[in-house]
Amino acid sequence: MSDYIIALDQGTTSSRAIIFDKKGSIVSTGQKEHEQIMPRAGWVEHDPIEIRDNMREVIGIALGRANLTRHDIAAIGITNQRETAVVWDKNTGIPVYNAIVWQDTRTQPIVDRLAGEAGVERYKDIVGLPLATYFSGTKIVWILENVEGAREKAEAGDLIFGTTDTWVLWNLTGGPSGGVHATDVTNASRTLFMDLKTLQWRDDILADFGVPRSMMPEIRSSSEVYGEARDTSLLRETPVAGILGDQQAATFGQAAFDAGESKNTYGTGNFLIFQTGTEIVKSENGLLTTVGYKLGDGPAHYALEGSIAVTGSLIQWLRDQLGIISSAPEVEELAAKVEDNGGVYFVPAFSGLFAPYWRPDARGAIVGLTRFANRNHIARAALEATAFQTREVLDAVNADSGVDLTELKVDGGMIANDTLMQFQADILGVPVVRPVVAETTALGAAYAAGLAVGFWNDLDELRANWQEDKRWTPNDDVAERERQLRLWKKAVTKSMDWVDADVN
Repeated sequence: MSDYIIALDQGTTSSRAIIFDKKGSIVSTGQKEHEQIMPRAGWVEHDPIEIRDNMREVIGIALGRANLTRHDIAAIGITNQRETAVVWDKNTGIPVYNAIVWQDTRTQPIVDRLAGEAGVERYKDIVGLPLATYFSGTKIVWILENVEGAREKAEAGDLIFGTTDTWVLWNLTGGPSGGVHATDVTNASRTLFMDLKTLQWRDDILADFGVPRSMMPEIRSSSEVYGEARDTSLLRETPVAGILGDQQAATFGQAAFDAGESKNTYGTGNFLIFQTGTEIVKSENGLLTTVGYKLGDGPAHYALEGSIAVTGSLIQWLRDQLGIISSAPEVEELAAKVEDNGGVYFVPAFSGLFAPYWRPDARGAIVGLTRFANRNHIARAALEATAFQTREVLDAVNADSGVDLTELKVDGGMIANDTLMQFQADILGVPVVRPVVAETTALGAAYAAGLAVGFWNDLDELRANWQEDKRWTPNDDVAERERQLRLWKKAVTKSMDWVDADVN
């Protein structure tokens, strides 16, 4: 009897394998970080071979810690950093260039060229997204235009593309020896190439970008058997049966399946998803329209998303670049040493501003500094930046949906930070709720895989697994909340219009 599901979570900073039981509880975890490669300002890359090898290793770690084998695993689910682009030779399995990460901004000239007189919303009615460096489509173009020989090999049909779910799936199911080249609708909806209505690649948009159709993976549902693990993996012959982009996976793991349900994930960036059901809702307030999930032959379910580029990675920056903390939890210790931010506001527009502004010309700014300010205030301002950005996205969701959220379900690594979660509730004016199983991204991928093979019967069974762990309720000082928001919005304006011909 196979009593467990394994989720492979290929994230921005690490790759993980997490084994879940029937109740959706974590049995064991394997995790390895990978290198963040930043060759120039605005460039962020990963080594796909390192990711592939780490993923194989964490599978062994997770199985070993639980004393399990492949015979105990009913299915494999995959979740991933959605817009990070990998282009590789299908004959050798060797990438022609490093993976270009979703945070990377090098493709702004390509965005400008494609936008032309039509503007960045040229394709938005079709694909739900504005033209932006965030999405994988322009990253493929950059590789084809800047890697020697790439264009010729792509035109000859030798190069294929995938976001990291596709890269993991292809390698897991055989690689050059018959690996499955596919993605799911949620990841496909983040490329700039998929028609939200037909759930198929648009040949006319691919032609505009100059991307050969032969490079693109097959688009499949989020919950079906794509193939079996075939390589040297410890999971050989186990069906790979679920794929969801990380934010959609987290929403699924929160059992937020229906229109009007939502979650906010606090990870490398922050991503708030609001389900709109089978209806495609176009945003008037700077949000993205995306696919939430599609189960087998069932209809696609859509969502509005507010994407924030830098939240958890700001804490990583304080540790690795600035050196004012030695570990991530230390930021809360520093922040707790002061009563407030001392008038300091930190706008982490390292990759420009995402939702709801979409300002690629913005760059990071710390404002309000006086001689009174110290590293404790900066640490607190860094935490508060996450909450302020979430408030602005939530305001946009409320405006687009016409329905004010009454509470916010949260997940991700930063929700262990009580100072942040309390400030989040305070600045939102609604309760913030954390589930017992906080690893909802991996859980969502496990759920998708488990549904496909009958490990779980239906969505009601998954809803029954969800349990509340902790709730933060807001204070009632509305005047202070509005004062803080006013100053935050003022700080955001100071980060804009920074990039010009001489500044990257």
